[in-house]
Amino acid sequence: MVMGPTHAVSGAAVWLGGCWVAGHWWSYHPDPVQLGVGAAVSAGAALLPDLDLSGRVTSNRGGATVAHTFGVVSLFLAECVEKFSLGVYKLTRMRRDPQRHNGHRTLTHTWAFNLALGAGVAALCARFGKWAVIGVLFFLFAVAIRGLLASWAKKRGWVITTLCALGAALGAYALLPAGRGYPMIGAAVAAGGIVHTFGDMITKEGCPVLWPLPTGRRAWREFGVPDAVAVKVGGGVERRLLLPVFVLVAVVAGIAVLAPGLLHHMVDSALG
Repeated sequence: MVMGPTHAVSGAAVWLGGCWVAGHWWSYHPDPVQLGVGAAVSAGAALLPDLDLSGRVTSNRGGATVAHTFGVVSLFLAECVEKFSLGVYKLTRMRRDPQRHNGHRTLTHTWAFNLALGAGVAALCARFGKWAVIGVLFFLFAVAIRGLLASWAKKRGWVITTLCALGAALGAYALLPAGRGYPMIGAAVAAGGIVHTFGDMITKEGCPVLWPLPTGRRAWREFGVPDAVAVKVGGGVERRLLLPVFVLVAVVAGIAVLAPGLLHHMVDSALG
């Protein structure tokens, strides 16, 4: 799998870039708070699929970045997600799908799951209002902090990360406009999860993104790039190319949405 920081930055970059495109073609113009909340939610959601990678709960070891967000609590959650994903795999596998002993890169790494998760989050926030919105923002902000500020969060520990996420969630809810952007939150969750699958598809393992649609008598066929061009996890291409490119896209898209005149001035200055 791609490293946590790369997943998180890619989620934020795609959301910001998407808002830029939506503003150009469909007149979608989020205010700074909506833009920031959407980027943070998408960054956190871009780590969620790896909740299917469990570790050692009692010793607080192993697991993916997202599994350490709330210490042993989130590690236990990852253990539950992994077992549930494995159960779904076994129930729906076809004859040519191989036997598996863990649920990593199965259910949570499909487009159907992430689209359904986004729709479910939007419906949950619309149905239950304030505390559902704050709960979703709190959880995803904490995951985003763990991904975007990986070294800082690791040094400070999960308690500080949790408190920062709680404060940010309460502040964001107070500043969001009427309606609190329920569709936007759900769309950001779906976008982040789907971006994660594309990140994993450029590694050797691939992702079963089209489940439950059968392909070649398999329900869980992994799709990805050829091994010859696959990205090595944590390698030079990821650290020196992909991560900087995603940061650049996020910065440029953010400026383009919030201050298009400034971006045009910067481009004119660079060309002139």
